[in-house]
Formats: sequence, C-alpha cells, structure tokens
Amino acid sequence: MDVMLLLGRIALVSFICLFFTSCGLACGPGRGYGKRRHPKKLTPLAYKQFIPNVAEKTLGASGKYEGKITRNSERFKELTPNYNPDIIFKDEENTNADRLMTQRCKDKLNSLAISVMNQWPGVKLRVTEGWDEDGNHFEESLHYEGRAVDITTSDRDKSKYGMLSRLAVEAGFDWVYYESKAHIHCSVKAENSVAAKSGGCFPGSGAVTLEDGRTKNVKDLTVGDKVLAADEEGNIVYSDFIMFLDHDPTTQREFLVIETSEPAKKLRLTAAHLVFVRNLSVDSGMTAKFASSVQPGHEVFVLDGARGHPKSVRVERIYTVEYTGSYAPLTAHGTIVVDQVLASCYAVIEDHRWAHWAFAPVRMNRWLTSWSLPTHDANVTLREDGIHWYSNLLFHIGTWLLDRDSFHPLGISRPS
Repeated sequence: MDVMLLLGRIALVSFICLFFTSCGLACGPGRGYGKRRHPKKLTPLAYKQFIPNVAEKTLGASGKYEGKITRNSERFKELTPNYNPDIIFKDEENTNADRLMTQRCKDKLNSLAISVMNQWPGVKLRVTEGWDEDGNHFEESLHYEGRAVDITTSDRDKSKYGMLSRLAVEAGFDWVYYESKAHIHCSVKAENSVAAKSGGCFPGSGAVTLEDGRTKNVKDLTVGDKVLAADEEGNIVYSDFIMFLDHDPTTQREFLVIETSEPAKKLRLTAAHLVFVRNLSVDSGMTAKFASSVQPGHEVFVLDGARGHPKSVRVERIYTVEYTGSYAPLTAHGTIVVDQVLASCYAVIEDHRWAHWAFAPVRMNRWLTSWSLPTHDANVTLREDGIHWYSNLLFHIGTWLLDRDSFHPLGISRPS
C-alpha cells in the first residue's frame, strides 16, 4: 500500500512539474522556449474608465456598503493606521483620518506605493482622501468604512494619472475609477463580507443525481459516488466524484440564482463559477461562461431524462440569495448536473477545457491511489475544510503566468 501511495504522489508531482514547466516556456504572447518572461506592457486607463466594468458596490467589484464606521463604533477596530513613509497623506483635517483604513486597503496601497516608485523614480504615491468621519462624501460612500482612497502622484502630474490607475488595478484594488482630472478613486472589498469570498461553489443543498437514480445533496457527496454529468460532446454520463476543490460548511456567501422556465429550474452557484450556455458556433453547441456573465435570454442546459443530451432552456431571470456553506465538487469529467442544470466543476478562469486539463494530475493520482487506498480512508482527507492545496497551487502560479484580466474579479481576491 505504501509503495502504491508513493508512486501516485511521485506521478502527481512529476506531472505538475512538467505542466508548469511547459506553461512557463510556451504559453502566452512573446514567450518562446527558453526565454525569460518579460514584464507585460501596461495600458493606462482612459478618463472616466473603471475596472472591473461593473458598479463599485456590486459583487464583482468592492461589494455592498456595510455601514458607516465612527470612532465610537464597535467596528472602529477594523481600521488600522498606515504610516508608510513612501506614501504622502494630505490629511487636511489634521486628525490622521486619511491614514486609517482596513487592512486589505492598507495592503493594496502599500503595494501600489512600490509600483509608483518603480514606475517614476523620485515620485511617491499621494493620498488625498481616506477614511471619512466628517460626512464629506455622498451617501453610502466606502470612504466611511475605510475601504476607499483617492490618490494622485506626489508631483501632481495629471499626465501620469491614467497609468497610476492601471498600477492600482495591478496592485489588487477591487475597483479602480479614473474619476476626475484631479484624482483616482480606488476601493476594496470588506474584510469579512460576502463579497470578499471568492472562487466558485454550490450551496450544500444543491441536489445531484446518483447512478442508481437517488438524489443527494452536494455537501454529502463521498468518494465512490457516481453523479450525473456530461462528456465533451455534451452526452449525459455518470462520472466519478473525486474530491472537493473547496469544502466550507460555515461561511455565509452570496449565490446567483439562474432561473429558467419550461421547465422551471433554479441553479444556485457563486459568480465566479462556470456554467454552460448554448453556443452554436462550437461543435458541442455549448460554451462555459462565468455565472455572473449569464443574462436573461441566454440558454442553459437542463436535464431532459437520464440519457442523451441536456436540453437548452431560456434563462428568465437572475437574482441573488445568501446561504451558509459552499462546496465545489470535482468529477472525473469536470462537469456536474446540479439542481438538474449542467455546470462545470471549475471557476475563476473562463476556460473549462484549460481548467480540466490542468486538473489531469489530480485524476491520475486518484486513479493510482484507488487501487490500494480504501474509499472511506481517502474521503477523510478529501473532506477537510477549506480550499484544496492543488487548487491553491494552480491559482497562485496562474496569477504569475496570466494577466489579472484573465481571472474573474472575485478570483483575484482569493485568500491563500
């Protein structure tokens, strides 16, 4: 048994090394075999442009307003002072209020300060507005929570502000807006809010269909289960459940509900998760899209009997709900039918085929270890709470290999 486990792990590590070596040498524009990766060319934002291209207080950006923080409120402890000597704080009020911010905002600001000095030697980052305790901003401004800053360069050279905006995006701010000729507005997600939770999952009450016809909640899946899924051609199959990419029974999260009619189905999943929509320009007739990109009028695929192809059905409306607990099951085929709607097992990057290929080592390792590792023993490890280590590995290396824009906005903020 020990020998088989060792062989499985060696195969997994070897495959990972081969995969990432080939990616580092061959993927992406301008990267040939054996060449060092060059820094990508940054494009300044245009005046009035904001990234991501959604409203600031929505799930895909910095999230909803959670209430004003005052010096006397319990939440005041959420703010931390920033005394970074490489940042100039205007501090018109002489109260150091502009230095107070959430830890997430502080981390992004400090990262941006380094980028500014690297981009323009001798120039520093300047903060003109931070936490607002005096009510100088519009209602429900994130400045009241210490989650927003207005910035310029220390030389106040307006010709630099487009690039400053881009640097802020690269530094990891969750929403960046070239708001005026006088400053750039940046904001971040709340530390513990629903919006700060990333990745792609289903609620634990999502229903899957087993090979024997029974249904089971996603949270109750165990290794050895065969669940309804689809192959590359879109044919219905029963696929082995391998493990959970994410297993979180306690965190409250926001889920999108994609509702269809004729038949009426409701698929619940997080914004960064992939779901299949009808696309006649590809051979399979379907393309994986982020759930947040699906709109009323699109067609998703619902179960129409246990054999053949899923049936494409029009999306009637989309809304949000909150649940406690989130689960990301992985099957051998990389697809799964949840609540009788076909979805991908993957999230964060809008390329189902690439993601499925990237998880090939996991499938290989499971195949090797299944010879000698009893199902109930394997499941103990696979049901540990949190994001699976391999998912984290792929994500972190992916952030090095790929542009930030390749990820869903909620994927970038994934906790390590």
